[in-house]
Amino acid sequence: MKLLFAILIFTLGISDCVFSQTYELKGEVKDQFQEPVAFASVFLLNVTDSILVKGTSADENGIFSISNISEGLYFLKASYVGQMSNNLAIEILKDTKIGAVIIEQQAEELNEVTVTSNRPVVERKVDRIVFNVENTVISQNSSWDILRQTPGVIVLNDELQVRNQATTVYVNNRKVQLSSEEVRNLLENYQGENIKSVEVIYNPPASYDAEGGSILNIITSKNVSLGYKGNINAGYTQGVFPKYNFGTSHFYKTDKLNVNASYNFAPKKEFKNTQSNTNYINDTGVFSIWDTDFDQIIRSNTHSAGLVIDYDFDDKNSLSLTSNAQLQPKRESDFFQNTTIKNGFGVMDSTFTTGSYLNEIKNNLSGDLTYKYKFKESGNININAHYTYFDLDRSQDVNSNYFMPNGSFIRDFNFSTNANQQIEIKTAQLDYNDNLGSVFFETGVKGSFINSESKLDYILRNNGSEFIPNLSDDYIYDENVFAAYFSFSKDWEKWSLKTGLRAEQTESSGISVNSSNINNLSYFELFPSLYLLHNINEHHSFSFDYSRKLKRPRYEDLNPFRTYINERIFEEGNPNLTPSFSHNFNFNYTHNQEYFFDFYYRNNGRYISTLTFQDNENLVLRDITQNVLASTSFGLDFTYGKSITNNWYLYSYISLFHEDETFIALQSEAYSFKNEFNGAYLDLTNYFTLSNDGTFKGELGFVYMSGYLQGSYIQEQSTNLTLGLRKSFMNNRAVVSVSANDLLGKYNAYVSSKYLNQDNRYLTTPETQYVKFGFTYNFGNFRLEDNQREIDKSERERLEN
Repeated sequence: MKLLFAILIFTLGISDCVFSQTYELKGEVKDQFQEPVAFASVFLLNVTDSILVKGTSADENGIFSISNISEGLYFLKASYVGQMSNNLAIEILKDTKIGAVIIEQQAEELNEVTVTSNRPVVERKVDRIVFNVENTVISQNSSWDILRQTPGVIVLNDELQVRNQATTVYVNNRKVQLSSEEVRNLLENYQGENIKSVEVIYNPPASYDAEGGSILNIITSKNVSLGYKGNINAGYTQGVFPKYNFGTSHFYKTDKLNVNASYNFAPKKEFKNTQSNTNYINDTGVFSIWDTDFDQIIRSNTHSAGLVIDYDFDDKNSLSLTSNAQLQPKRESDFFQNTTIKNGFGVMDSTFTTGSYLNEIKNNLSGDLTYKYKFKESGNININAHYTYFDLDRSQDVNSNYFMPNGSFIRDFNFSTNANQQIEIKTAQLDYNDNLGSVFFETGVKGSFINSESKLDYILRNNGSEFIPNLSDDYIYDENVFAAYFSFSKDWEKWSLKTGLRAEQTESSGISVNSSNINNLSYFELFPSLYLLHNINEHHSFSFDYSRKLKRPRYEDLNPFRTYINERIFEEGNPNLTPSFSHNFNFNYTHNQEYFFDFYYRNNGRYISTLTFQDNENLVLRDITQNVLASTSFGLDFTYGKSITNNWYLYSYISLFHEDETFIALQSEAYSFKNEFNGAYLDLTNYFTLSNDGTFKGELGFVYMSGYLQGSYIQEQSTNLTLGLRKSFMNNRAVVSVSANDLLGKYNAYVSSKYLNQDNRYLTTPETQYVKFGFTYNFGNFRLEDNQREIDKSERERLEN
């Protein structure tokens, strides 16, 4: 490793010598009131023909830097939201730092507006794809809609995925610590006009935690005006049952202080139906057929609140406090299941019904404190401390009754469970970055400390109450992770290189009181990353990147507890899970910044997967989380977006992929089985501007999935047709929207597992067919940009959602 590091430094040093006749230009962009213009675009032009030589974007403080500039005379220009600065003539003879480039912000009132549907621009950087959507045809949609049509993103069961694996959403480099359903609710209420771009990071670099996969980072457009703004919003969704949501947010900004407070309340009543079939098999073939109709009605109340306080002591020192609370004082589930049992010849043998009541109370509280120091020239130091407290109480009563075919009673089986889980997460982190000549350098250290305790009591209630010790447990899990990283990046005229290394030492201990089982792990791992981009010319570019990643078990998956539908169908945790390591490769070709071809390959290693097995001897169906023996993924993605007319933008995404997992078939004499699938995904979404002033928008989308691998199951093909309309009033202060999902009723599909002595399938139908109405009203200086952010902690991802 020392040799590789020396070679890297030597290579960068040689490059500095070869390109020693280039210089760096630094400055800042301000408006006529001397306020910084965040994220303004800055261009360096030839004075002879005004052709673009180099360009960049200012940071959130309006500061920009352009490197590798040859000697000469240039024009410098800056722009932001259609406003341009005057050309500034500048001669580059050495490293140069200038004052401010001024963009005069103007407000114009137009009697008649002609809408031009500029197409979103996709820009490939060395370690990510940047999807620029500001002032484009799709910027009037919600943030959720913009993420849905971001290149490489697909939506499965309301979950955002990149290359067939769940992705993590960030807002301005702050992780959104919510479940997939909550992420959608959040983004549907966050307007796309606030979004500057979306970054798709397939292989996050060394500065990110080694754990996790791809990232979708939303970069917002910043407006530095002072004052107050707020909004209230409400939503109504009609599926099988009606659902509501109410929320408000408030933002106040002065020269030094930013305060953001938000609150949302979502009372819901949900319905889900599952039709399942299990064929139990012995040496002679199928001997028992179980057909089940399972209804779930879930009532819940969820309160979400957030508070962000930023204070700038001066130009160099700032302090930020971020806190979030997710409180669910009520989640009551009524389950009813009717099962018909037939023999191998299809003759009715018996029936049984199960009624189950599940009650949950969940609290998730977290806080971040961050100090930031900015150096005079460039670079900064960040010091962060984080704390999370998670608490879950769950109780369940299950009652089953068995009957003969003629309806006469045979027997009953009744039990209850009481469970509690408490988790504390503490982290401390220090990050430093700066320019070392023409090389950008980052480094940092982090410590994570996790303590978790879970308890479960199983009580049999057939004849009175009897505590069952072997089905009860107290499980304690502790984990400490110590990490350090560094990375270097450098740009040449047509090349960009970034490389880094992250090291993590993990110490963990899991203790099961019931089984006296102690599972201790101690491991040190290195996680290298490499990114290379080559722009052949303005029409063609190639890129390659590689990283090694880690996935740790979720805390809930480690609990050796069972959650029951009835005594014969349940899911259970696995305290023997171990981390999995993956190698991720991407290769891309881009033509004219319009046509994007991506080939990817992932060796997922001993991937942590949820598998379902039928126990043919005891007539039991159980879900268990397990490390597979091997898993690979590869595919080819094609993305293209086109403005058909000024008012019609078409987005298209096609993915051809392969997925496989090789696992131990626990109910098949520990036989090794490889489950694999070759599939295709197609997304065609049309965005329409239906009025001349741009206040009336429409969307028509069609998605087709040929099927995909889901652990030990394979899902059959599905389609989804969607329609949406959105109208803004009162100079965009009021917005009304309506949308419809699953118009064809083909969104849900059967999921099947059929191999060796396994033969079962099911169809789950949640409320995917619905009509949703939304309303938002903005008041105050509503053009302000939020400082809203989410806590960035990978450890929290492993909490139960």
